[in-house]
Amino acid sequence: MIVPCLTAGHENCAARFPQCARHVVRRMAGWLTELVTEQRFERQSGFFSIQTQGAGMKPSWDIFCSVVDNYGDAGVTWRLARQLVAEHDVQVRLWIDDLAAFVRLCPDADPCASQQLREGVSVCRWPADWVSSTVPDVVIEAFACRLPTSYTESMLQRSPRPLWLNLEYLSAEDWVSGCHGLPSPQMNGLKKFFFFPGFADTTGGLLRERNLIGRRQAFQQDKALQQAFLQELNVEPLAGARLISVFAYENPRLDSWLDALASDSRPTHLLVPEGRILADVQRWLGSEGQLHAGTVQASGALTVQVLPFIRQERYDQLLWSCDFNVVRGEDSFVRAQWAGRPMLWHIYQQEEDAHLPKLDAFLALYLAGLAPEAGQAVNQFWQSWNAGSDLSEGWQALTEHWAQIEKHAERWCQQQAAQTDLATALVQFYGNSL
Repeated sequence: MIVPCLTAGHENCAARFPQCARHVVRRMAGWLTELVTEQRFERQSGFFSIQTQGAGMKPSWDIFCSVVDNYGDAGVTWRLARQLVAEHDVQVRLWIDDLAAFVRLCPDADPCASQQLREGVSVCRWPADWVSSTVPDVVIEAFACRLPTSYTESMLQRSPRPLWLNLEYLSAEDWVSGCHGLPSPQMNGLKKFFFFPGFADTTGGLLRERNLIGRRQAFQQDKALQQAFLQELNVEPLAGARLISVFAYENPRLDSWLDALASDSRPTHLLVPEGRILADVQRWLGSEGQLHAGTVQASGALTVQVLPFIRQERYDQLLWSCDFNVVRGEDSFVRAQWAGRPMLWHIYQQEEDAHLPKLDAFLALYLAGLAPEAGQAVNQFWQSWNAGSDLSEGWQALTEHWAQIEKHAERWCQQQAAQTDLATALVQFYGNSL
């Protein structure tokens, strides 16, 4: 159970940031329910060990991830774990409760293995019946997943005690900066810290590998490299066609956008990785058989091609190759921004429309510096998409300001790239805690 910290410097956090207070209360309610209902049999075992830091030893980190939202949480933690190993020379165990989902992100992984080494990361199945393990220097509880009781008891016994971080979901809301880094004393004597990714230098930043922007720019400047990548996916767009990728949730008015693309004077090649929106595409096409990877169908000026679910590195290249990207959730949302191309974010829908303030908060930041007419066009299309409204007028308005929106996407990318990335911010936070 969480107890908000009211120490010096943060004593008025709840008053100054009421959204933060509500956020904490929701977390408390969820964890208290779990505490009351949880009846877990926890076996004692000696494996899954990790070397804790000593003289000459690498810092050791555990990242816990409970898979929800169709691979989004797993995608973020998998990227983070690999970057920590590759760029910060730490030992990382990634505890994940759904290895079948993880295999979609890392096809080389074994869905039946209890522990396996992948790209320098020790990937471990998070068992329903917890097995004891050594406690590392840093423990990351990703997206408020609840740690096993016996694990937190082991954390309490460790000397020195590990740094415990609650890695939260990404948000552009104002209250995030005020709550980022706040300590939260627990009833068992441990202390947990809120760590918020974000878009301001007062947050934890965004996931971004050290050489990502340079690699992206080199790729986009090399037409032969782009063509070779698309050919690997069997994509052969018509000359002059607009290339668009769509990785989104279900949308009841997708048909209005597809109608607009099909009747446009400029051809469009729509690339749709296998996912939740495929049923809406199939309904518009009027296909009798189920769409699958490799399907290519044309209607008017629109060609629709279904792509297989591809690993993260290749998805990055897909975003880099396209003129416009529709993305969802958190991982693809951040990667689309690093692509430096016009985009639309299909935010994950929450109860009581709790997602809408998050959408508005990001748009307020993202559209700053863009000419009012162009900004209004982007806002209209994004809001219509996320409200399930007609998309034809919004798309027409957006295309009228395409050049401005295109330049703005690159400016935004460079602006965010000037800030400390999430992995580095986490390492710095740990260093400051010693």
